Parts: sequence; C-alpha cells; structure tokens
Amino acid sequence: MPNQNAFDPKPVLDLIASIEADLLRLKGMLEVTPEKFDPANPHNKTAEGKLTAEGVECCYRMFDQGQSRYSVARAMKISFAAATHRFKAWREVGGAKRTMSLMG
Repeated sequence: MPNQNAFDPKPVLDLIASIEADLLRLKGMLEVTPEKFDPANPHNKTAEGKLTAEGVECCYRMFDQGQSRYSVARAMKISFAAATHRFKAWREVGGAKRTMSLMG
C-alpha cells in the first residue's frame, strides 16, 4: 500500500524552474549591455567631435538614470553647455517617459 503522506517535489521543482526561466528572461530585457551603453564608445561622436545619434541616446539614458548634467558632461567628454543642451532636449522629448531608441 503506497504511503498517502508522501510528498512529490516534482511539481514544485518544475514551478521553480519555470519562475527562474521567466526571471532570467525579464532580467535580459532590462539589462543594457556595456557595448550599447558606454559613454566612452567612439561611435558616440563624429570625427568633428559632435554627438552621433548613439551619443545623444547615451546622454538621454544617463539622464534617465538620474545622472546630473555634470556627470553626463564628464562621462561623455563634452562641455557642460553641451550636456545642458542635451538635458533640455531630453526633457522636450518626454524625459524618462520618452520612447528609447534602439542602439547598436
């Protein structure tokens, strides 16, 4: 006669595995890879030193994270005036609620 009090861990382990897979998928959706979000990436600037679309998006993403204009200027190696210009443009396009452009 089988023991009716026996606990079958398989359904619980399957549920845990499913939850872990979902969490990894969500984490991957939220993470920004360093290659795509690197203020020092040379693709952020043209040969003349102006910001490319990727550079502008990089600035915007730093503002999204709450970085100050001083921090953005330092990280992007641009002037404080340029960072201020980008900050105003970022606010005009919706600030942190804007639609992010895809990078890379």
